[in-house]
Amino acid sequence: MRLYNGVRRVADRVRGATPRFDEEALLEAARRATGLDDFGEGPWREAFRVLLRAYDEESRLNPFGRMMVEQELGGVLRNRLALERAFRDEPSLRTLAVERPIFVLGLPRTGTTALHFLLGQDPARQVLEYWLAAAPGPRPPRERWRADPRFKQAARGLAITYWLDPGLRAIHDLTAEGPDECRHLFLQSFLDHTFDSNATIPGYTRFFEAQDMRAAYERHRDVLRWIGSSAPGRQWVLKYPAHMRNLATLLEVYPDACIVQTHRDPARVLPSVCSLVTGWRGIYEDWIDPVAIGGWQLDTYAGWLESAAHVRARSDPARFFDLHFRELVGDPLGAIARLYEHFGLGLSEAAERRMAEWHAANPQGRHGGHRYRAEDYGLSTGAIRERFGDYLERFGVEREA
Repeated sequence: MRLYNGVRRVADRVRGATPRFDEEALLEAARRATGLDDFGEGPWREAFRVLLRAYDEESRLNPFGRMMVEQELGGVLRNRLALERAFRDEPSLRTLAVERPIFVLGLPRTGTTALHFLLGQDPARQVLEYWLAAAPGPRPPRERWRADPRFKQAARGLAITYWLDPGLRAIHDLTAEGPDECRHLFLQSFLDHTFDSNATIPGYTRFFEAQDMRAAYERHRDVLRWIGSSAPGRQWVLKYPAHMRNLATLLEVYPDACIVQTHRDPARVLPSVCSLVTGWRGIYEDWIDPVAIGGWQLDTYAGWLESAAHVRARSDPARFFDLHFRELVGDPLGAIARLYEHFGLGLSEAAERRMAEWHAANPQGRHGGHRYRAEDYGLSTGAIRERFGDYLERFGVEREA
């Protein structure tokens, strides 16, 4: 009840506020909050302006959504300032290697989250914890996490999100201490689908999808260097479906990366993804168009898979490991053993034990069922499989009932 009252009071305060975002006011607020003024170079400023203009001219943000966007943008700007200061104060950070990172990519709902959590149980490897992704800095010892204000803020933010839409936890369960996707790191470049997943801003989407992502991936690497500087040398395990779209750039910035691609019938996957996007957007906007979301997601993910396939066709096959959903669900530890063997990685007894314990403690569907229908998003099983036909055949993906 106290959480509800707090959210309601904040939302009430923003009712009637001006509907426009003030670029300079947002920048100045970040400067005042941090005492810093160097946001760094690069093309981020243009992307920031395009994003603000799209919010003002196209979005359907409700008062609470507008408040959320303003807070999120402020956090991203503060993160930019903090990273620039860290690299100015410690130039040696730029020399830290990010060696052989493991990137998990594939359609959402194909087991990527479970795989990410399982791989993160290995003491020899590190993941991008949600709270550090949201507010980066050198990773402190684990016993200090819960006392850190950034951890507390991340936990509160997730609690509010799941209070606003309890069904989201059954779709995508996040915790402050658990691993999350790389999307947070791309926010600092203001080039990521997080923004247009939460609001109807097609002008920004068109701009974003036409951009060269090289600078964004270089900043992604810099943030990893900073977070991992307290334990240099540990192999990173990272996850994000959007890496499929940018696979060529990823391999340029991380030339020794190990790529794990998960596979599952898109007809089972895509309606669930549409449900997730609709749920997230429903927190920010009052009027949602599920059919428009369905068409957008269909084209987006089909395009990403096609792009990744083209890159893989001209790359060394040894750099890639394919993992089908049925195998991951049926024998997760056996699948991971094969993955480690493929990339020549050592799997310790401690890692196996911790993975088995996590798997036993986190059964599938522990937060309830997730109900969705393709028809709600203007889709059908036949149309989805036709659009993904080349993908299904290329990787021998099993059609599910």
